[in-house]
Amino acid sequence: MADKTWLVTGGAGFIGGNFVLDAVASGTRVINLDALTYAGNLDTLKPLEGNPGHVFVHGDIGDRALLARLLAEHQPDAILNFAAESHVDRSIDGPAAFVQTNVVGTLNLLECARDYWRGLPEARKDGFRFLHVSTDEVYGSLGDSGRFTETTPYAPNSPYSASKAASDHLVRAFHHTYGLPVLTTNCSNNYGPYQFPEKLIPLVIAKAVAGEPIPVYGDGGNVRDWLYVKDHCNAINRVLEAGRVGEVYNIGGDAERRNIEVVEAICHLLDARHPRDDGKPRASQITFVRDRPGHDRRYAIDAGKIRSELGWTPATRFEDGLAATVDWYLANTGWTQRILDGKYRLQRLGEGS
Repeated sequence: MADKTWLVTGGAGFIGGNFVLDAVASGTRVINLDALTYAGNLDTLKPLEGNPGHVFVHGDIGDRALLARLLAEHQPDAILNFAAESHVDRSIDGPAAFVQTNVVGTLNLLECARDYWRGLPEARKDGFRFLHVSTDEVYGSLGDSGRFTETTPYAPNSPYSASKAASDHLVRAFHHTYGLPVLTTNCSNNYGPYQFPEKLIPLVIAKAVAGEPIPVYGDGGNVRDWLYVKDHCNAINRVLEAGRVGEVYNIGGDAERRNIEVVEAICHLLDARHPRDDGKPRASQITFVRDRPGHDRRYAIDAGKIRSELGWTPATRFEDGLAATVDWYLANTGWTQRILDGKYRLQRLGEGS
């Protein structure tokens, strides 16, 4: 993929930021468009300061004029859409923002991509791709057995997953209606460095280290398939490189765990790395709280298609990835605090202090 130019939307967020760091390191030129809402932060991209292979643009995928200018100016070979509102709890409190970004914003991006692609010379037109990053939550909830495949009917149960499902359908429609060369990936729960500390793993780490109660929804029995973010980025690269146009690829970590198991594993790691002053186990801080509305019981990804077609499998064992993630957050407490107070984002944009 060296010597390519990609437009990446949402590239200051968790998954997008990790992807951009890896892409620029591999020699790809990245035009990074991010609205820098609460979960997006330039601090994640600090290693790229001064790197000519990374061009950051503060803007929204809803801004058609900006998108048209960026496409005309930089002539990207691909558009990768990571931009999304992604927290289920926030979608329950305020669903309109999720519809605006995930549905209306994706539609706007698709229309601009279609118009740009139509104007490309034939030699470049064949190689152009629009890759849409989505979630396994669009499939709804599983019982005790079975896994989501690419043909599982959509059954979203939260405003967040409903908005992502709508965006997936729009991507599919633009391929079948206009011929736009699209690819869609649906991933399981990501974890790793640079994740906003409202999500389960960084939240547990922060609460545990602070000596605060560690909240666990319901009985802690909700099951998720965990995917290390670096493995996810490698899978996206592989899909972009060799995926069949118009196809969907499920990306999973083959690491199903109950939430309570994940929380307890983090507590055990912290007991060894950052023990409490009073010697009590971190697990003593676990507190079960009222479950959230519409909480899906189990997700699990069948990644057989991407494995058989593209040769991708996750490289990171959950235990190894979780230990590396705990170590990263312990070594980067300053990053977490800057993300929470937003000061780095505001200072870098000259919008305040």
